[in-house]
Amino acid sequence: MKYAMLIFGDDREWTTLSPADEQDVMEQVYEWFERWQPTGKIAEGGSELQPRDTAKTVRAGTNGQPVITDGPYLELKEVIGAIVMLECDDIEEAARIAATWPLAAGMSALEVRPVMSRE
Repeated sequence: MKYAMLIFGDDREWTTLSPADEQDVMEQVYEWFERWQPTGKIAEGGSELQPRDTAKTVRAGTNGQPVITDGPYLELKEVIGAIVMLECDDIEEAARIAATWPLAAGMSALEVRPVMSRE
């Protein structure tokens, strides 16, 4: 079954990292992928998202027409910064794999959620 691993954090923390610290964090992330890709547990490689100030939000206006605004949907300190799709037997296995993610600079939490399958 597929599970989405949502990586949360404060993307503003990335701007405070030195180039060496940023490189260190990325090496930890690459090592994580190198560990799990050969096992077949990574269904799709990760997608890192641009910072929150690049987002647009679309929602229904008062007349039912779409209204587009700058920024993320909610004003939160932590936002989704990346998504990795896992292929696991159950959510417990997906959570165990997620628990090995390097929680470093700006990456403060992970959420693992089953992906809806409609056949």
